[in-house]
Amino acid sequence: MTTPHLTHRSISAKPAPVAKTPLLTRCQTHLWPTKGQATITALLVAGLLWWLPTVLSWGLWHAVWHAEADSCQALRGVGACWGVVSEKYRLILLGRYPFDAQWRPVVATLALVSVVVVSCLPFFWRRSLALLWVAVWLLFFGLMGGGTWWGIPTGLRWVPSDQWGGLPLTLMLATLAITLAFPLGVVLALGRQSTLPALRSVCVGYIELVRGVPLISVLFMASFMFPLLLPSGTSPDVLLRVLVGITLFSAAYTAEIVRGGLQAVSLGQVEAAATLGLSYWQTQRLVVLPQALTHVVPGLMNNFIAIFKDTSLVTIVSLYELSGALGLAISGDPNWRPFKIEGYLFITLIYFVFCFAMSRYSLWVERQLAHR
Repeated sequence: MTTPHLTHRSISAKPAPVAKTPLLTRCQTHLWPTKGQATITALLVAGLLWWLPTVLSWGLWHAVWHAEADSCQALRGVGACWGVVSEKYRLILLGRYPFDAQWRPVVATLALVSVVVVSCLPFFWRRSLALLWVAVWLLFFGLMGGGTWWGIPTGLRWVPSDQWGGLPLTLMLATLAITLAFPLGVVLALGRQSTLPALRSVCVGYIELVRGVPLISVLFMASFMFPLLLPSGTSPDVLLRVLVGITLFSAAYTAEIVRGGLQAVSLGQVEAAATLGLSYWQTQRLVVLPQALTHVVPGLMNNFIAIFKDTSLVTIVSLYELSGALGLAISGDPNWRPFKIEGYLFITLIYFVFCFAMSRYSLWVERQLAHR
């Protein structure tokens, strides 16, 4: 009797099955698992159904969409006046930037948003991405400022930084502050965990001092008090001082978030790295920091969202970002001043779109890390 010839063929791994729960079961689990929660859900739904027709009537059915102040005044209190947005959108989105050159901040903002989106895709995580960022920042500041940058004439009219405003200023401050505050926060977190007493004391003192004051105080000091400490006739640009203030403030909060991730890494892994002969920086770069940052992705993204929203405080130093540009657009025109609520709802939508996108990206990163 002969044994049949057997052929072995490897089969590629299949993804784990995803449980699909029916909608009714999910609602029963999350909305009315108990009688008390079912009562709360019913009350919230009833309140929403009672309030929704009023909101729709004010915001849509009786709203004025064209830029006519008289029509808005006639329906004041009855319908929303979205005409204030169509009338003032340039000033809201671009601030006091010269009207005839507003194509420059538009192109600069599109370029900055595009490179941010590209940087979020793993396919583009290469060393050449750093060169792309350098090129985009040169393009951004060259378009926004014009004149001559680093000895290179741009061929565009010079626009001082105190005339920059609106969405371009908000995105620029938030992106640069996040980019600069993150590595500084990591260094501060490592310094706070250091066994060197002097280094640890400096890092602890800096973090506690900065976290003990509000951001508005830091901006005030950077804008008005810091130039008094410099030699006479020396005064850095106000935009640069504000950027440094936001970066230093955000780095302190980032450091505490990263420190929480460092404490979550077990000491045994550090000892194992030392056994393999890895140096301190090799251990941090290859073993500790990848795990620590994975643990604190939600906290880091929450801090990034806070930085994005905290840029609204630069209005106190006469830099009119998105919310400041809205006040500038409406407060100076008595015909549209009564309809500032509609204007604030417009910029609220802009803030929500960016913050919601950052939040969803954070969830995507968490899922990708969970599958590794």
